[in-house]
Amino acid sequence: MSKYITKKRMKEAGIAGHVNIPYGTEVEEVDGLIIYKGAAVCAITSRNAHLHFAKNDDGKGLERGALTLAITFRLEKRDAGYQGRWDLVWEDPVCQKYRRPEHEDFFLWGHAFYEAPVEDLRHIAALIGARG
Repeated sequence: MSKYITKKRMKEAGIAGHVNIPYGTEVEEVDGLIIYKGAAVCAITSRNAHLHFAKNDDGKGLERGALTLAITFRLEKRDAGYQGRWDLVWEDPVCQKYRRPEHEDFFLWGHAFYEAPVEDLRHIAALIGARG
């Protein structure tokens, strides 16, 4: 059983029905599911989990969550530096640890990215100029 924290309010349908989980709410993981008030919300590897929750076993969940949101937002921004940021990500060994290997021609973050040590996330954020 692991601890998670809500990094971004989740106000939508979950596994057991509609939920409204405020920012900063602590939840737990049981058998691969995020549990809130005794009910399953989503799988820890799901898009909803990646968008709304951060692992908090080390007490750094809010920082981890802010960094993953900032990194993904910065990389999605289609401006003049878009390709340059992605080039840095492709060339960086820390980033490569978190890439889904089954996709050779494009970069997708694997589940481990969303649970990465804060130090690695700080490195990635600094690399691409994201503020977390």
